[in-house]
Amino acid sequence: MRSFAHDGTNASQAIASTRALGRPGREVLTNLLMRTALALFALFPMTLNSPAKAASATQSSLAFSITFATARSATPLDGRLLLLLSTDLAAEPRFQIDDSPKTQIVFGLDVANWKPGEARLMAASDPDIFGHPMRSLHDLKPGEYALQVLLDRYETFRRADGHVLKLPTDRGEGRKWNRAPGNLHSKPQKFHVDPAQPGRIALVLTEEIPPIPPPADTKFVKHIRLQSQRLSKFWGCPIYLGAHVLLPTGFDAHPDARYPLMVFHGHFPADLSGFRTEQPDPDLKPDYNERFRIHGYNRILQQEAYRFYQTGTNADFPRFLVVEIQHPTPFYDDSYAVNSANLGPYGDAINLELIPEIERRFRGIGTGWARFLYGGSTGGWEALATKIFYPDLYNELSFLSRQRA
Repeated sequence: MRSFAHDGTNASQAIASTRALGRPGREVLTNLLMRTALALFALFPMTLNSPAKAASATQSSLAFSITFATARSATPLDGRLLLLLSTDLAAEPRFQIDDSPKTQIVFGLDVANWKPGEARLMAASDPDIFGHPMRSLHDLKPGEYALQVLLDRYETFRRADGHVLKLPTDRGEGRKWNRAPGNLHSKPQKFHVDPAQPGRIALVLTEEIPPIPPPADTKFVKHIRLQSQRLSKFWGCPIYLGAHVLLPTGFDAHPDARYPLMVFHGHFPADLSGFRTEQPDPDLKPDYNERFRIHGYNRILQQEAYRFYQTGTNADFPRFLVVEIQHPTPFYDDSYAVNSANLGPYGDAINLELIPEIERRFRGIGTGWARFLYGGSTGGWEALATKIFYPDLYNELSFLSRQRA
C-alpha cells in the first residue's frame, strides 16, 4: 500500500526531497507526512560538515569544492549547503526543485562555522550527503548538467523551552530557500558530470539574494507587520506576524463606521490575492496549471480578481474587512495557526495579538459575532482548528479541504 501527500505525491518521494533540503526545507510536509518525516530524521540524524571531514573525503571519488568570498560574509556561516543539478537549461536549477516527478536534482549537507575562502567538499563518498530524487551522488547518470550551489543560511535560536537550534528564518519570502534574501548562491555553470570518474569541480558562491521590498499600500489594500510578544519570548528573538487587509468601499468617507472581519487562512501570501483594480491583461499568455489541470489559469485568476473588485465596490455590496495573514516559521510557509510544542504559541499570537491589532487599526467591531473564518486545503484545516480552539472569538466558519480531518 502506498501513502500519498496531500497533492498526490508519493510520500517516500516527498520525504526524500525534504531530507535533501534539510530539516527547514519541509515545504512539502503536511499532516501525517510531517510525522513520518520526523521519525525518519530521528533514525538518520544529520551531521555537520567540517573542514577536517571534507579533507578526509576520498580522493578517488567525484567531489565538488565550494567556497564563498569575504565580500559575501566576513564572519563564519552556518546553513544547509545545496548542490543543484539540472538537465533543463531554461531556468536556474534552484527554481527547478520540487516534489513532482518533473523535479531536477538536489543534494544537501549541513555546514557549521564555515569561514570565507575555506573550501567545503561535497563528495560522492560522503554518506551524510542526501539527495532527491536519488539518494546518492553515485546514482547520477553521466552527462551534461547545469550546476549551481546555494547556502540556505541558519541563525541560532535560544528558545524559552531550553532548546538551542540552528535554523533558517523567514526574511519576507515565506520560507522559500531558493528565494530567501541573504542566501548565497553561485551562477549556473555547465559541466560534464560522471560519478565514475574521480575529480573535483570548483564552485563559488558569488551571488546573494537581495531583500524583498514590502508591498505598497493602496487605496483598498493595507499591510501590517507586528512583532509578537508571545512568539518572541518563545523563540528568544523578535518574531513577526503580518497581514494584508482589504478595506471596504467608503472606508475613508465614513470615519465612525466599524466593520465585521473576514479572516482567510492559507499558505503564505506575498500580497492580497483575488483582488485587482486593473482590467485583465489581454496580452497575457495563457499558462497551464498542473495542479488543477487547467489551461489559462493565470487569465482566470486575473478575470476573477477584477470581477471581485467590480462587485465589491458596488453600493449595495456588504461592507467588511478581509484579512489574509502571514505566519511563516523556520520549517514551513505557515504555522498551521495553532499552538504547538515545536513552533510555539502561534495560535495565541494570531488570535490574541494580530487580530485585535488589525481591528484596532482599521476599525473592526472587535467581538466574536462579527468575525468570520474561511479557507481551503491547508487553510481549511487552519480555519477549522481556529474555530475549535477559539470558539468564542469567531462566529461563522466556512472551509473546504480534501484532506482527512
